[in-house]
Amino acid sequence: MKEQVLSTHDGGRLALYSYGTEDAPGERRVALIGGAFLTALIYRPFSTALAKGLGEGWAVDVYDRRGRGSSSEQPAGYSMATEIADVRTVLDATGARNILGHSLGASVALNAVQEFTGSRYVPDKLAVYDAAVNIDGSIDTGWPDGFEDAVNKGKVGRALAHMKKATKPDSALARIPEPVLAGLMAVMSGTKVNRMFQEVMPSGVGELRAAYNEADHARDFSVLPANTHFMAGGKSPRYYKATAERLHAAVPGSTYELSPKCFHGSIPAAVDELVTDISEYFKG
Repeated sequence: MKEQVLSTHDGGRLALYSYGTEDAPGERRVALIGGAFLTALIYRPFSTALAKGLGEGWAVDVYDRRGRGSSSEQPAGYSMATEIADVRTVLDATGARNILGHSLGASVALNAVQEFTGSRYVPDKLAVYDAAVNIDGSIDTGWPDGFEDAVNKGKVGRALAHMKKATKPDSALARIPEPVLAGLMAVMSGTKVNRMFQEVMPSGVGELRAAYNEADHARDFSVLPANTHFMAGGKSPRYYKATAERLHAAVPGSTYELSPKCFHGSIPAAVDELVTDISEYFKG
């Protein structure tokens, strides 16, 4: 792994981690944009596995988005425009000609490539898995209010419970009364993963606002490259499959793939099925 720090357009910094062949050319580099609340460190197993799956001469570049890991905090006036500018910074630094986005990172990827239309930044290939895009009001944009309130009051268990119930409405956890679930989440908050989650909670509020405030329509993304690859997990919340299908229908020449055994966290978990599918797409 190679680690470096990039300077942003607004005086901030981005921590960038590269896996695979260090001097891989741009057409054999994949820039990975991670999801909400997740650090580049969490994507290390997947980045390593994907670089291996792609093979000799390929590299995977993953960075800490603002407010997490070793990157600087979200600046005043932070918005989706900040995220898009940061994607441009990463592409300039690495020369990567391929982009992969996961969850809210997929929203960043889609909005970025939409804005890059007609420029040299349009990638050769773009793949997104379980894209968290607010298409025609498909996302309940009200739930972050309760989440933000809990974060500001330092009520970690309540914040976790509120998010779980909102983002996984079909799960067993969502059927547990929120006060009970909040108590359960408070007990679990001492785990390593949840401690890391607590550290990025404040920036998580900002990124949720930035993504959800984008009033996107499926037709807005019709300008995406014809070989855009939309993916969804068969065991992910139903919203992601429906979103991928709508976007696929709106983008001429795009492809759609459902991974039956995969769940929303299958990318950071480096599930073999997904690593193989994604590797084949970028090499194909």
